[in-house]
Amino acid sequence: MTWEKIEADQFSVQFVNLWEQRWLLLTSGDWHEGKYNSMTVGWGSFGVMWGRPFVQVVVRPTRYTFEFMEKYDSFTLAAFPDQYKKALQFLGRKSGRDGDKLTAAGLTAQPSELVAAPSFAESELVFECRKIYYQDIDASHFLDSTIELHYPQKDYHRVYFGQILCIRQKV
Repeated sequence: MTWEKIEADQFSVQFVNLWEQRWLLLTSGDWHEGKYNSMTVGWGSFGVMWGRPFVQVVVRPTRYTFEFMEKYDSFTLAAFPDQYKKALQFLGRKSGRDGDKLTAAGLTAQPSELVAAPSFAESELVFECRKIYYQDIDASHFLDSTIELHYPQKDYHRVYFGQILCIRQKV
């Protein structure tokens, strides 16, 4: 298989399925330095803001990936074929603080084309993004009180907007 670049204005996806059913692997750090971490994400969005295509992801400050999102200016989001669902479940539960969870999950990090954060040989879709904005969720702004049920520990997410610099898909 080879990689094909997709222009952001030509990209089309069943976004609810991608986030809720397939999930994505969020990775931040620097592949060349060997310092990066990944976590499975199921909440986020795609859109246009400030005249730029973006991906919006959320990370709780208690997650190890948060440290990398704060330190590095780029991240990737990767989608995988169905056979990697168990690996993504593992990566969503296991902390990178405890060891090399990517190797344990059977994934191979590789350099991305435009950003320092790695992508993965096994993925079938990759978004390479540069952080352009962040904002902490403020619970006093919840208009639906049931949203608070997602935060029993009061560990509200930080929202990151990443400008999409490159989208690649295996064909």
